[in-house]
Amino acid sequence: MEPKTYVEASVELERILRSEGQLAPQRAQEVQNLAVQLPLRELIALVERCNSVRAALLLRLLPRELSIAVFDALDFAQQADLIDELGNQDVFEYFDALEPEDRVSLLDELPAEIADRLLRSLDKPDRDITGVVLGYSKGSVGRRMSPEVPDLYPEMTAGEAMARLKETAADLETIYTLPIVRKDRRLVGVVSFREVFQAKDDALLGDLMKEAVYAMANADAEETARWFLPLDILALPVVDESQRLVGLLMWDDAIDIVEEADSEDSARSGGAEALQQPYMSTPLLKLVRSRIVWLLVLALSALLTVQVLSVFEDTLAAAVVLSLFIPLLTGTGGNTGNQAATTVTRALALGDIRKNDLGSVMWRELRVGMLLGAVLGGLGFVLASVVYGLSIGLVIGSTLFLVCSMSATVGGAMPLIAKAVGADPAVFSNPFISTFCDATGLIIYFLIAKTVLGL
Repeated sequence: MEPKTYVEASVELERILRSEGQLAPQRAQEVQNLAVQLPLRELIALVERCNSVRAALLLRLLPRELSIAVFDALDFAQQADLIDELGNQDVFEYFDALEPEDRVSLLDELPAEIADRLLRSLDKPDRDITGVVLGYSKGSVGRRMSPEVPDLYPEMTAGEAMARLKETAADLETIYTLPIVRKDRRLVGVVSFREVFQAKDDALLGDLMKEAVYAMANADAEETARWFLPLDILALPVVDESQRLVGLLMWDDAIDIVEEADSEDSARSGGAEALQQPYMSTPLLKLVRSRIVWLLVLALSALLTVQVLSVFEDTLAAAVVLSLFIPLLTGTGGNTGNQAATTVTRALALGDIRKNDLGSVMWRELRVGMLLGAVLGGLGFVLASVVYGLSIGLVIGSTLFLVCSMSATVGGAMPLIAKAVGADPAVFSNPFISTFCDATGLIIYFLIAKTVLGL
């Protein structure tokens, strides 16, 4: 009996796909019947939860146009995993249906020999326009732009422009933001489709256009996307060093760029690499690789903390009570540094601060850390004095004050230092700051303890 709703169809289809090792031939028709009942968004979500073998099987059973639409909506890393499971003809059709910038993003995930084979499968016009995007470096605006733009000139009339758009609309990713160029392709302005549509047929585009906001093709994609999105425009013209128009950065592509960057920063601040595809479809070895390197780095850096403890072993033996406060002090230092680093990393991403603001940021975070340390240190002094005596309270209070001041200052500085040397600020964030603050915090703690307690 057929499921009555697409929700029931989705549940039943996922149950079949997860329960079958190899799908029995007699169940293929049942899977196909269930799949065509689902809305596109449900099919995409279902494929994202499947491993590459089952996802490829489902794509083969879908009608051709629907299968291509689902493949196009997947993350590039998952598309790359599916390439090995799909037959050559399927792969070529899916690849041909992608936009040029999406083809390039997929090619970046594939081994060179497979990427070359896919490029050679395209006809010459598609191969040439994909090559335009491939010519720009990874992480640049040119790598994420759409090179397909209409040829519109200031001396053209609105009527001529509408006729040109009707001829070429099927080959363009957008017709709603229209760059205006001279014959040498130098950008001179921009006009919206609405303005052209509403204008009289004999109105010149040169009279309708306004000054263009544009981006350089070699500019950093993330930085460009972050200042582009608040402008509330649908597409951003992209030009080369000679101000010649080379493409358009779409609003939805800018959203993807920012989301990818935020996901990467979030993963790295937690000591892992971003997965770049849905969790359930990520192979186990990819999950391991995304975590193991960071765990090894952190394990090695944690040896520094152990070394500090061994240096002050005699101090601990003389006053065992000091060991009770180690988790409190290291945790407070790490958390204070992480808070500062996260705040500054976010401010960097939004353009609120720049690399040359290092001194101002450190001074600001030092004062924040001192205020936090005064509050926490005062509380620690009172509680430790009541329970363990005035001298221990003085050690704990003083240490909390200095650790908070130091951690906030270092945590605020590290993302800016990373930016200055060309590294990812997120790499210098939580894991390394925690380790650094643990070690230096313990040194501060034991030096104060030796001074106050006379050990």
